[in-house]
Amino acid sequence: MSPDRLRIVDLRKSFEGVHALRGVSLAVGPGEVHALIGENGAGKSTLMKALSGALTPDSGEMFLDGQPYTPGNPLHARRCGIAMIYQELILAPHLSVEENISLGAEPTRLGFVDRAERRRRALEALGQLNRADLPLDTPVNRLSIAEQQMVEIARALLSAPKVLIMDEPTSSLTQVDTENLFAAIERLRDRGVSIIYISHFLEECSRLASRYTVLRDGETVGTGAMSSSALPQIIRLMVGRDIKDAYPRVPHAMAEPILEVRGLAGKRKPKSVDFTVRRGEILGLAGLVGAGRTESLRALFGLDPTVGGEVKIRQGAGGRSSPALRLAQGVGLLSENRKEEGLMLNRSLADNLTLSKLRPCSTAGLVRSQRQNELTLSWMKRLDVRAQSPTQSIGSLSGGNQQKVAIGRLLHHETDILLLDEPTRGIDVASKSQIYQLIGELAAMGKAIVFVSSYLPELLGICDTIAVMCRGQIVASRPVADWTEHSIIAAAIGQTEEAS
Repeated sequence: MSPDRLRIVDLRKSFEGVHALRGVSLAVGPGEVHALIGENGAGKSTLMKALSGALTPDSGEMFLDGQPYTPGNPLHARRCGIAMIYQELILAPHLSVEENISLGAEPTRLGFVDRAERRRRALEALGQLNRADLPLDTPVNRLSIAEQQMVEIARALLSAPKVLIMDEPTSSLTQVDTENLFAAIERLRDRGVSIIYISHFLEECSRLASRYTVLRDGETVGTGAMSSSALPQIIRLMVGRDIKDAYPRVPHAMAEPILEVRGLAGKRKPKSVDFTVRRGEILGLAGLVGAGRTESLRALFGLDPTVGGEVKIRQGAGGRSSPALRLAQGVGLLSENRKEEGLMLNRSLADNLTLSKLRPCSTAGLVRSQRQNELTLSWMKRLDVRAQSPTQSIGSLSGGNQQKVAIGRLLHHETDILLLDEPTRGIDVASKSQIYQLIGELAAMGKAIVFVSSYLPELLGICDTIAVMCRGQIVASRPVADWTEHSIIAAAIGQTEEAS
């Protein structure tokens, strides 16, 4: 047996009396893909920050290639051979793809940046992901979220790491990009790179990883060979109980149309979108990244300008709109980009949850903090948000808990039409089940839900109708029973039913 590439022994870390890590142990061998599994708030992010030098643990030991490893900062960790790819992208938005990939590790000649070498390295890194087609001179803020993710991964590969930590790397990727990433992971593994793979998609963990470690409440509660462990067993370790139904179905009935969209067109996308959503209906929007799903929701909500089309809400016609008007009409949007658009990360949970509707917690125009906190506490309890208090900064929460607060804001606003763009991105298995249950309950209350997702099993599991987009248009819309994963993908790539 080869010695461990990375070994962690009884690592502990507390924040103001809250135990984020209370005894985590982990061992990863050379050339091993090791799955790190746990619910949101289990301690995965804190552990990874300690490994990557962003946090200093209170106690415990870390060893890299048999030698004590105590990173002083992320740059030190990177020089030691530890590279981290965070779920929330950390890119310089106005710099080019090429500049972002080499940022902080620019090749130089005679004191100047060697542009030719920088370009060669960028192409080589993207080539490992089969994405050498990405435009190197384009600012990354012009790329899709999936394309930005590939730039982030390429930057990590550039440093030739010994240990590569991947936090939910496929959460924004298309199926094609996911397959390219898996192929790159397998090549890195074969070259001896150790990979810690964090994902809530347990099917991915089963496919890629040879071993796994499960964290719960800051502790290591299980580890073993992935090949000899059933997924229900791993889920039981994660949550401390059985989850009976991954996609709970709440009985609900569809009534009259509440939202009708005809010929909706933006400056680039969508090109011409038509769909109808009824009260009590869950409409899923499927398609490849770039098909126009997000752009359709943004145009519908008034965030992006439109050049044509008509939107009817409760039979009332409306032309151009704005987010303020849509909120007043009972339409709420959950943005795909939680970090930059969905939340104010430096403000409290209470502010984030109530800001769009302060009237229930204000008197004579003044916000009553006690009432605001009481309302927030009730939503925290209902949505199982794990936080110290309503006054805690939302930026300090895990991604899944942040997402729950973002959804809670729509519910607090009492919206009748919910536009949900990738609502379960970065959320663990148990929290996903809760969100699915909640969506079903909202449909049973007569609310209409438009649900964008790149994860086909959840669309097939909870939707009543699925509409597939291709190149800015909806090319097919049918009851969920008439769809399969194969037929959705075929429609998304423009393949005719006769050809499939």
